[in-house]
Amino acid sequence: MPTRIKRGVSLYSYQEEFFLRQMSLEDCVAHVAALGATGVEIIPEQSIVGYPRLAPEFLVEWRGWMDRYQVETSATDLFLDTKRVPGQWLSHEEQVASVRRDIDIAVALGAPVIRAIINTPPEVMRDSAGYAADHGVRLLLEVHAPFHYENPWILQHLDVMHAEGGKALGLMPDMGTFVERFPRVVSERALRDGARPELVQYVVDLYNDHGDTHALMDIVHYRGGGPVEMGLARQATHFIYRDPRELLPHMPLIGHIQAKFYEMTDDADEYSIPYDRIIPVLVEGGYDGYLSSEYEGNRHIEDAFDVDSREQVRRQHAMFTRLLGQDD
Repeated sequence: MPTRIKRGVSLYSYQEEFFLRQMSLEDCVAHVAALGATGVEIIPEQSIVGYPRLAPEFLVEWRGWMDRYQVETSATDLFLDTKRVPGQWLSHEEQVASVRRDIDIAVALGAPVIRAIINTPPEVMRDSAGYAADHGVRLLLEVHAPFHYENPWILQHLDVMHAEGGKALGLMPDMGTFVERFPRVVSERALRDGARPELVQYVVDLYNDHGDTHALMDIVHYRGGGPVEMGLARQATHFIYRDPRELLPHMPLIGHIQAKFYEMTDDADEYSIPYDRIIPVLVEGGYDGYLSSEYEGNRHIEDAFDVDSREQVRRQHAMFTRLLGQDD
């Protein structure tokens, strides 16, 4: 089936090499282009020196890279740091002002959509929508595990989005809501950190059987688990697997996809997330935005292995082109 789905990369994927100064920001953009992808998703707070102030010379440089590598800014990501002052929570008005500042940044970078982090209250989204509409951008709430489309927090957001009409507000699904198998890079890291193998296997088996994880931390504690085992159990309560077809009713609101992955195998398949069942749902629903790679396996292997984010992202895009029928 023909599809207009586009391929992109969140520069978050290169965080290991970027932090270690093994890749510059331009190197990250260049690698996106080398994949044949066209979308560059950037986290300004992570990537831009001087954030939230964008120096004029940086903007010239950024736009130059977009032209040189024939890519575009597909999205920016905002954080809502509600506790900037110790012991004090940002007021509603201050939160809206923070979002407006990030809208200005997205406009300056040429992004049509902005990832609003999951902790953004629905009232803040509502009261930021007009400013977003006036500036021609769309605020998309990241639906991030353990949240899903029947969660009360998400339902409140959906009420606001439907009332607004979905013009300036929408959804940015994170594919981490479709973790079918427990990521082995996570369980193997726990073993290297000294976790008891039988407790690791218990956690993995319970998750893979899609069992009830609500009391998992208690059970691991009852079995004598220490800090490493308890940490693994806690992670298992934050992974979720939902039926990808749950996306279909929300397609009109979906403006961008964060294509999370933990491990691309040698055969260019994701170990934990069934993209071979997710992408057909997106095609069926008429999605025509970006699949934006978000590699998060790096932090789980850096203790023992060299991180090669570029190769991992390359493999994911090999999978994308195969599943999208764009590999000829």
